[in-house]
Parts: sequence; C-alpha cells; structure tokens
Amino acid sequence: MDMPEQPQLYLITPPEFELSSFPDVLASVLDAHEVACVRLSLSTKDEDRLSRAADALREVTHARDIALVLSDHSVLADRLGLDGVHLTDAARSVRETRKALGAEAIVGSYCATSRHDGMTAGEAGADYVSFGPLRASALGDGSFAPLDLFQWWSEVIEVPVVAEGDLTADMVAQLAPHTDFFGIGSEIWDADAPVKALGALTSAMA
Repeated sequence: MDMPEQPQLYLITPPEFELSSFPDVLASVLDAHEVACVRLSLSTKDEDRLSRAADALREVTHARDIALVLSDHSVLADRLGLDGVHLTDAARSVRETRKALGAEAIVGSYCATSRHDGMTAGEAGADYVSFGPLRASALGDGSFAPLDLFQWWSEVIEVPVVAEGDLTADMVAQLAPHTDFFGIGSEIWDADAPVKALGALTSAMA
C-alpha cells in the first residue's frame, strides 16, 4: 500500500461472519467504493475456518485488484497466497515477519496508542502502522489514540498510518488531513446498509 495523497479506505472484516453470505456483501461494498486493502480479522484460531474464509475473500478482492491481508497468522497468510499480514503485537514480531515473508509482502503493525511502538515498528520494516481506538470507552484500559498523535505522525514520520476503531463521520473529517488510511469495520458491518454507511463516512473526508 503506497502513501496516498488523501486517505484511502482499509476495510476490516467482522470477527465472525457467515461464509455463505459475507463475501457477496463485501463484493457489493468493493464495487461501490474504492478500497485499498481488506483485512481478514476473524476471532477464530481454527485453521480450517480461517483458510476457507481467506479463500472466499481472496476471490472477491483479487478479482478487483485489492490487497487482502490476514490478522496475525503470517505462516497461514503466506501459505494461502494472501498479500500480507496485519500484526497486533505492536513492533515485537515485525522484523522476523518481514524476513519470513519477504520484501513484497504487506506487513502492518497495530500499535494501539503508543507513538514509541509505532516508530519501532516502522524502523523494523512495517509498511504501515495503525493506531486506535479513536474514542475513549469502558473497554480495555480506556485509552485511545488522540488527534494530536496523528497530527504529529503525519508531520514527522514517513511510514503510512491507519486510523481505526470506533470512527464517526466527525472524526473522519478531523483526521482526514492527518492519516493515510481509515480502517473501517463494525462502523459499516453493523449497519443495515453497509454500502450506504461507508458512503456517509467517505463523504466526511471532503
């Protein structure tokens, strides 16, 4: 994923979905909106379920020339011929994953709210760093990635950055000048009409 001139869309699958229907829903969203990358982010650790889901979504994404990455399971991502992996352990496994997957694979790193982890991940070879969630909540320790983190990153660091987690249209408008990608998942999949929901978020970028 190259550094975009304006934020691009990075879709994150639900943690659970019906394999019989979700690929068609995803296809409808991808046909309606320009998307740079899709992340398969199932909560299961069942290799067969992950493999079947990856095969189904790869048909959808690759037919549209859109990258598909898998959360955390780098060996499986490589075996299934996906475009790369999204790591959720901050910077800890970026270097070894890059070495294992090679220079062409996408290696992304979720660094929560840590500027230090983000810089370390970038130095270790991450193609992008993601920060989030973007709003305080009662989940986890309640920490969130503030606007000034993205402002600072965009001014100082060249590694592309993804803003993800609990996005609203107002936040998209505020963050648009300071992020390279918006990671969007439950914001649209929980809506009755995902295509329309994504359209409302993308309209806020302008």
